[in-house]
Amino acid sequence: MNRFAALAGALALAFATSAAAQAPQIIRGVVTDVQAEKITVRPKSGQPVTVGLTKDWRVAVTKPISVSEIKPGSFIGSAEMPQADGTGRSLEVHVFPPGVKIGEGHYAWDKKKGSMMTNGTVGKINVAKGGRELEVDYGTGKRKVTVPRSVPIVQITDGQRAQLKRGTPVFLIAGAAPGGLVTNAVTIGEGGKPPPM
Repeated sequence: MNRFAALAGALALAFATSAAAQAPQIIRGVVTDVQAEKITVRPKSGQPVTVGLTKDWRVAVTKPISVSEIKPGSFIGSAEMPQADGTGRSLEVHVFPPGVKIGEGHYAWDKKKGSMMTNGTVGKINVAKGGRELEVDYGTGKRKVTVPRSVPIVQITDGQRAQLKRGTPVFLIAGAAPGGLVTNAVTIGEGGKPPPM
């Protein structure tokens, strides 16, 4: 199987929308233990969380890129803050691998109080004051999202399981299973940086 195809399959669960029948749990934190079938993560607040790993679990790595690498046709996700004029102001942007389109939509997110997540295909790109303005088509509508120069922009790439170690900052979304929480994708940042999602 093509590595990007396998990664896409893993990310399909990881970026499931909150509209799912059983809302997934977003987990951000630092790995305290990794075993063959489970991972334990210590969040910034609260108790450590143990999440089961499926047999086909994958590692995704976010690598910093320039905003100029976002082109019309790119499929992106952006945690953003809604503005009074109906547009969004990006808190981060993650660009999916070529051909990967998952989690499409505009829905509530927990990056910051009141934040939303917009996943869609980039159309027009305009230079805006302090950054770039992207027109994002998310299937059921279009949204203009301004990307300030200061926000992190990353490309999602395929990683290796061996890169997941104790002390690694991670982002993952876990679904409910009979034995507890489970995921098939764990996202890490290049060079040990926390994934920005």
